[in-house]
Amino acid sequence: MSQATVPSEPRALARGTALPGSEFAPLLREVRRQGLLERRRGWYTRMITGNLLALAAVVTAIALAGNTWWSLLLAPPLAVLSARTAFVGHDAGHAQIAVGRRANRVLGLLHGNLLLGMSYAWWNDKHNRHHANPNHIEKDPDVGVGALVWTAEQAAERRGSARWVTRHQARLFFPMLLLEGIALKVSSIRDLRRQPVRERAVEGVLLALHAIGYTALLLTWLPVGKAIAFALLHQALFGLHLGMAFAPNHKGMEMPDPADERRWGHLRRQVLTSRNVRGGAVTDWLLGGLNYQIEHHLFPNMPRPHLRLAQPLVRQHCGLLGLPYAETGLLDSYRQGLRHMHTVGAAVRPEQALVVDTSATALDET
Repeated sequence: MSQATVPSEPRALARGTALPGSEFAPLLREVRRQGLLERRRGWYTRMITGNLLALAAVVTAIALAGNTWWSLLLAPPLAVLSARTAFVGHDAGHAQIAVGRRANRVLGLLHGNLLLGMSYAWWNDKHNRHHANPNHIEKDPDVGVGALVWTAEQAAERRGSARWVTRHQARLFFPMLLLEGIALKVSSIRDLRRQPVRERAVEGVLLALHAIGYTALLLTWLPVGKAIAFALLHQALFGLHLGMAFAPNHKGMEMPDPADERRWGHLRRQVLTSRNVRGGAVTDWLLGGLNYQIEHHLFPNMPRPHLRLAQPLVRQHCGLLGLPYAETGLLDSYRQGLRHMHTVGAAVRPEQALVVDTSATALDET
């Protein structure tokens, strides 16, 4: 979730000065001319209302099912709806829903902190930095060193158990996503210390209300063992769904060289580092519109239903500039991302080290 907005046209264009960002100006003018940056309050009202009613229906079903293991069958639909709730928070953070910042923040707090137990401020800060410099190894927190690494240089510095994880990170990626739902909550709580006092109080109270309400819901209708099993399944599937929506977007795409970024104006910075996923209405729904990742990164405050309308304009503009426009199917997007992680992990695999040592010996003998 981010407060990033569409950059204005460079003033230098009026003087005829060529700037990297000037490639973006004609596209921006056409998008504005077609009204694709105008808000869609009616669409969002219907979507949010439908999601809240569906959440209420699942909660009611949990209560009606009562003390039975069959209740666990309700965890998957709850996980899907939780991801939908996260997408609303994401859109609110980008100011896609309402015009005013306050209204978007309220929507983000309600959907993020209260309904999901995930800090709106933490996600906003992290996601804003990602949008400003996608795939930039020094500036994008999403490609920083964490449980996974994204460059051979990062991999070479891993030690101990982290080195083993890096070695097998392509195979471990999807299993690790099962922990993402819990990891998001832990990171949200840790971030409270960074926030200003007033913001910390609001966010902390809403996170606490979520924890109390979620615990009370499960323990009211289920014994402790079944309640824990339900929570673990729900959080695991929520993390997996959310991770699978974000994973296809940038992994395996170009990464700007921090030493030479002269060619990375706004258009190239966003297009060359992003990948779209082909699909229809089902794909749009499951991925929350993030399958139009290129359009979303170029116009982060564009309402979600307009992204597919902007796609032909963006594709045509990239074609005129001779700029690659990456688009593939969902399964192939995962394949490309996993291939990148596997290649990065090769730097610490024993067989790779053996090849390097053998090559070095042969070079010495020569």
